Amino acid sequence: MAQAGWFTKALWLILAAALAESLWVGRYPTAFIAVTTFGLTLVPMALARQFELFIPRSFMAALTFFIVATLFFGEVWDFYDRFWWWDILLHGGSAVGFGLIGFILVFLLFQGDRYAAPPWAMGLFAFCFAMTIGALWEVFEFAMDQGFGMNMQKSGLVDTMTDIIVDALGGLVGAGSGVLYLKGRARSGLPGMVAEFLERNRKRFRRR
Repeated sequence: MAQAGWFTKALWLILAAALAESLWVGRYPTAFIAVTTFGLTLVPMALARQFELFIPRSFMAALTFFIVATLFFGEVWDFYDRFWWWDILLHGGSAVGFGLIGFILVFLLFQGDRYAAPPWAMGLFAFCFAMTIGALWEVFEFAMDQGFGMNMQKSGLVDTMTDIIVDALGGLVGAGSGVLYLKGRARSGLPGMVAEFLERNRKRFRRR
C-alpha cells in the first residue's frame, strides 16, 4: 500500500518537473496540459471523499497512472508513436479497471447479496460493462476521425479490432477477479482489492 502512495507522488513529481521546465522554456501548451493532467488525477480522490468511499491505494495509483499515461506521456511525450504497445497497454489496463467497476456496480444493484445471482452471471455483467465502454470509445474515435479529420484510429480496422480484442481480455481479467472474490479466493491481487473495497465500504452495500 505504501508503495502505491509513493508511486502516485512520483507521477505528480514528474508533472511538476515538466510544468517547471515548460514554463522556463516558454512551452505554455505543454504547461497547460501538465496542470490539467494533475487536476484530473485529483478528481477521483475528491469524488471518493465526497461520497465517503474508500478506494484502495493500489487502484487509485493505477487510475492516476492511466490519466498521466494517456494525456501526458501519450500526447505530450508522444509515447503512442514511440512505443507501438503503449495504446495496447492502456486499453488493456482500462478494460481491467472497467471490469472491476462493472462487478462493483452489479454487486451494488444486488445490495451486497453475493448469493442473489450465480457468480458467472455477475461476472458476465461485469465483462459486458467493460466491453460496452470499450466499444463506445471506438465509436468516439471513429467520430473524431470522420468529423474532425483526426487520426485516433491509426491503422483503421486493424487498430479498432486490436483495441476491442485487448478490451475483451482486460475485461475478462477484471470480471474474473470479481468471480474469484465471490468464490472466496480473494487473498491477494485484484480479487483481494475487490474484497478490500467491499469490506471498507460495507455500509454502501446494505439492504435498505
